[in-house]
Amino acid sequence: MIKKMFGISVAVMLLVAGSLWLVFSDKIARVQVVSSLFTGAEQIDNFNRMHKMFPVTTMPAAEQPYSFPVAQSAPLPAEFSFRGEQVETEEFLARTDTGAVLVVKDGAIQFEQYWRTGGQRQTWLSMSVAKSFISALVGIAVDQGHIRSIADAVTDYAPELTGSAYDNVPIKDILQMASGASWNEDYGDPESDINRFGQIFALGGSMNRFAATLIREMEPGTFNRYNSTDTQVLGLLLTRATGQTVTEYMIENLWQPMGAETTGYWLTDLENMEMAFGGLNISARDYAKLGELYRLGGLFNGHQIVPADWVAASIVPDAPHLMPGDNPASDWPLGYGYQWWIPDGSVGEFMAIGVYNQFIYVAPESNTVIVKLSANSAYGTPEDEGASSEFESVEFFRAIVNQQ
Repeated sequence: MIKKMFGISVAVMLLVAGSLWLVFSDKIARVQVVSSLFTGAEQIDNFNRMHKMFPVTTMPAAEQPYSFPVAQSAPLPAEFSFRGEQVETEEFLARTDTGAVLVVKDGAIQFEQYWRTGGQRQTWLSMSVAKSFISALVGIAVDQGHIRSIADAVTDYAPELTGSAYDNVPIKDILQMASGASWNEDYGDPESDINRFGQIFALGGSMNRFAATLIREMEPGTFNRYNSTDTQVLGLLLTRATGQTVTEYMIENLWQPMGAETTGYWLTDLENMEMAFGGLNISARDYAKLGELYRLGGLFNGHQIVPADWVAASIVPDAPHLMPGDNPASDWPLGYGYQWWIPDGSVGEFMAIGVYNQFIYVAPESNTVIVKLSANSAYGTPEDEGASSEFESVEFFRAIVNQQ
């Protein structure tokens, strides 16, 4: 009898444990992934399946998908120069845990290769590359009259930000990462703003309410401080101005018109608000479409999808605090436009960049777009400040362009 009761008790305990696991397993997986970021842990097996671990909204492939034509393949350069030293391309790609490299030249695919968990139809976490998609949507919303002017205060559309760092701040300053809001994006500091935001990402909560907690630290429009919450505020602006979710508005005005080839996803919080600053999950070819669209002045797949004047304004620093180089009014040596990065130089390059080495690189003078999707496990670790490899990646892209 005792053995029978013990057996029943064990069975009940296992049933309860199993039920709890079913209820909390997704949250446990999310916590494990988020807590391992910027620690040196490998992420190459995570970035292709984030949509399976986190709450998401879904963007079906376009009813009329567009596929880039494929040109004669051109190999990548065997090596490239970075800070006076030669870097072997194969070593660089392996060291930065590369999942995909895609080169589009004159509108045709010239090189396409995938490693490990990458693949032609595989989605990959955008990180901050998503910011450039949000900027495109804001430009469309302005053109459609949902947003009267980017000179307007964001609180004219999102009054819940009244009293926060964003109270009465012009939309343009937010687009240019010059909101003046306090922000610490030190990925190695567990108490930084970005990591507090990560707790919401992992455990649930409201991204919109988080944005309202930031305080003003500087005068808006005077200092270029990279602040992911600025982009989250732009996502909130879109929902309030258009009356649609970011996902709904993007499907209708960008995703379908550009002919997306695969199903895409937005990671969301528990209130179904998209993680506008970095939660897009799409394929390398569909990332390339945004680059090609901007290379062509907003015209793509037979449609003027983003207004040409918006594209032109987006990729030019137009104030002293936005200029590239050694700039005391900026926290990074790249220039900044409307959620696009502009390297120092005169050849007109611009880029979307995400942590762990996600890139859409556009070189208009050579009619080239390059996508690199990665999971650089050394990124953001305190042991090696040079491990982020952003500037090394730029030289890799330039080497590809220069050998064409």
